[in-house]
Amino acid sequence: MGQLTGGDPSLLRRINSAVVLHALRATDAATLTEVTRVTGLSRPTVEGVVEGLIEAGYVVEKAADDSVARRQGRPARRFRFRAEAGYLLGLDIGAHRVAALLADLDGRVMGAIAKDVEETAGADERLEKVRTGVAELLRRAGVPRGSLRAVGVATPGIVDAEGTVRLGAALPEWTGLPLGERLGRSFKCPVLVENDANAAAVAEHWKGSATESDNVVFVLAGLSPGAGSLIGGKLHRGFGGAAGEIGALHLLGREETPETLLSTTDEPLRPLDEHAVAKVFAQARDGDQEARDAVDRFMQRLVHDVAALVLALDPELVVVGGWAAGLDGVLEPLRRELARYCLRPPRVAQSLLGEAAVATGAVRLALDHVEEQLFAVEGTVTGRR
Repeated sequence: MGQLTGGDPSLLRRINSAVVLHALRATDAATLTEVTRVTGLSRPTVEGVVEGLIEAGYVVEKAADDSVARRQGRPARRFRFRAEAGYLLGLDIGAHRVAALLADLDGRVMGAIAKDVEETAGADERLEKVRTGVAELLRRAGVPRGSLRAVGVATPGIVDAEGTVRLGAALPEWTGLPLGERLGRSFKCPVLVENDANAAAVAEHWKGSATESDNVVFVLAGLSPGAGSLIGGKLHRGFGGAAGEIGALHLLGREETPETLLSTTDEPLRPLDEHAVAKVFAQARDGDQEARDAVDRFMQRLVHDVAALVLALDPELVVVGGWAAGLDGVLEPLRRELARYCLRPPRVAQSLLGEAAVATGAVRLALDHVEEQLFAVEGTVTGRR
């Protein structure tokens, strides 16, 4: 959005446009009189703004109800925000699957797709899976690629502001990958790249377990767990984008890795072998003592790692997601451990979004970007980040 000065007449027009559009988006439909009352603008101003928004494609007149017209005469014209004026994509690029959500400008999901991918797949192969999945999703939904307004991307690793993965040990050929640039070649709209745990934290705050909390830690549980944090409702990325990388805490004077702790043999599990992890947990549920001991060791480490982050940030809520979210024994040990250390222990809850959390957060990030363009005026109105 271009710079505006106090003497620029377009400044007032853009403020008025943002205010009217925001009012219309907050309701199913509204008359000019209702918009005038809500916004405090004059009726001629509202009429002019609405005409401009109709021309831009963001507003449309809602068809009158014929039965009402017959009873009461011609009703006042009503207008609505066109959520179908553009679309958003949320991409989740993980070790074993890539997933995409398609949403309108109100954030309503219009379609979804997921494709399995080998954990050994290189960057080119993994990105090709993303492209073919997106093409199929758009084709099924009947949405032209040119109508996409923003694409949010979430992936494991430390991601910088330019969308480059500075460190991505979970995926082959991921460290140093200019992910935003690579995917940007496939789209004519902005591509926003974020860490997967950060995206999941945003999603839970938007539509999941954390809708009523602004100070939240989301734990993406796994052999190499990560966490995303919201402070005052805002995503906390840290100085270098590495906030929440609790999977590296075992390097601080601890010799055993999580893969070793969860092993029932002399050999550690492979870091990305989710099938082996699921097998150990299943054996533990069936009463196998070695498996139960392994799960207990792993859970104790996970709980301690989360507790370290909680002590530093003092959140109101901890949400546990990822593959461990549905497994027995995750939440209660965490509650007990936090009660030992915290003056006011946070609530602990399970993710409501499950495996959709990461892609949902990517949609929210894309929506934030579009809302900033639609509703924010530099120096006057700020968008959510």
